[in-house]
Amino acid sequence: MTLHTSRRTLLTGLGATALVAPAIAKGLVSWKGNPFSLGVAAGAPAADGFVLWTRLAPEPLAEDGGIAGPSRAIGYEIATDDSMHHIVQRGTALAESEWGYSVHKSIKGLKPGRPYWYRFTSGSASSAIGRAQTLPPHGADKLRFAYFSCSHYEYGYFSAYRHAAYEDPDFGIFLGDYIYEYAEKHPDKHPTVRTHSGGKECETLAEYRARYTQYRLDPNLQFLHQMVPALLTWDDHEVQNDYADKWGEDFQDPAAFLKRRAAAYKAYYEFMPLKPVFSQPHGPNMRLYDRYDFGDLMRLDLIDGRQYRSREACYDHQKAIGQRGGGHVETRGSCPELFEADRSMIGMKQEKWLFDGLATSKARWNVVGNDVTMARLRQKNKDGELGWYTDGWDGYPASRARLMQHVADSKPSNFVAITGDIHSYWANDLKTDFDDPKAPTIGSELIGTSITSYGVPYDVFAQILPDNPHIKFFESRKRGYVSVELTRERMTAKFQTVSDVTDPAATLSTLKTFVVDDGNPGPVEA
Repeated sequence: MTLHTSRRTLLTGLGATALVAPAIAKGLVSWKGNPFSLGVAAGAPAADGFVLWTRLAPEPLAEDGGIAGPSRAIGYEIATDDSMHHIVQRGTALAESEWGYSVHKSIKGLKPGRPYWYRFTSGSASSAIGRAQTLPPHGADKLRFAYFSCSHYEYGYFSAYRHAAYEDPDFGIFLGDYIYEYAEKHPDKHPTVRTHSGGKECETLAEYRARYTQYRLDPNLQFLHQMVPALLTWDDHEVQNDYADKWGEDFQDPAAFLKRRAAAYKAYYEFMPLKPVFSQPHGPNMRLYDRYDFGDLMRLDLIDGRQYRSREACYDHQKAIGQRGGGHVETRGSCPELFEADRSMIGMKQEKWLFDGLATSKARWNVVGNDVTMARLRQKNKDGELGWYTDGWDGYPASRARLMQHVADSKPSNFVAITGDIHSYWANDLKTDFDDPKAPTIGSELIGTSITSYGVPYDVFAQILPDNPHIKFFESRKRGYVSVELTRERMTAKFQTVSDVTDPAATLSTLKTFVVDDGNPGPVEA
């Protein structure tokens, strides 16, 4: 299934500008700027198609993108070759004014398990040529993908995205923190190499739109989207750090917070290649969790770990003592609420959806795209007592126990969680009882580090590894992503690292390689 894209397409695609036609037909728009300045993207694949995305922005740094008025019809073409000589489909797509002149075009009627190339046209301008991919049919025996999380614009350059594009995976999976909503207030503690738009934390639709625009103008991120079809879920920084449903870390009134969430979700949809009906937000509500079957080789469940979760445990206590309402370490005695049976990490409706999918899956590999650490991670509070960190799955132990027991009982083939958020690499065994080192391993978790965000303190976390024997590997001092090759017999995951995120020309190397063999849960160093 793997495609080997030509170097000519890769090199000419980077930083591509609008192409002016030799002759402009009467009545067509002649753009003064490149209306496709934010690039193109493909996502939401199906066996017979996918969603194509772009956003008209001839003046991308202007608040309105340099465009106003009614929705605009633009053209698109789809070809079987990267030179766009063999066109198999063409038509029109709508850049909707209500959604910031973004395009979400659902394409149908294509062949399964193969790449396609596409471009948009509007008047005198053509977009860069992008690559899309349909899902494979039953019987596929190989798949390559990469996954990413935590790309903080201020802390470094996105060279990891460039290197991932050159690896030429079939798909890229974004596991959250695609943007960061805040602006760094302490550059002496966390040195910055670039500055966030507006110089403040995003709260309004205009501010979130400006932040996404800034990220999408990054040539490495734009290049990745152009060359690698995207599958997407989110974490917290797409709205606010450590938020849970309608509760923010700063104890904002829930009604006011939901207005902010609505603005953030709208901007997210506008900038992502998501299904136009399925994922189109309605106020503060947006369906993002979804399922993709790569033939019978892999089922991918992308879950939403923010919108539906129960409020973080002991939230009111944190407010009473003047602490922030986000993640913190609690012990069993300090926070009984933590262990209440009806608390859920992903909401009961989504739990049922996930459980039903795992129980009925016929796939050889069952992968869950997950935003925060799933395995038990005993951490210490300020008094040195081991406890539970409330923002991850540790903060929802009953919910995790239900998931682990369901996996043990329903026995989906080769259960693997791929995870982001914690700005470090981890390779973990998953168990029904993390407190018992002899308990059988029922699945695997492979956590990727951040694209640029600072890692968690290495020495602090290294000291707690003996209290977490199910953890096979940990490293927080490197930035990068994870590259995966999947066959029916084995999953091979490479922890890819960049040399220096402050260097735009950073080089790539492989830190570690882990494998999971079919029928043998738990990652093993290769």
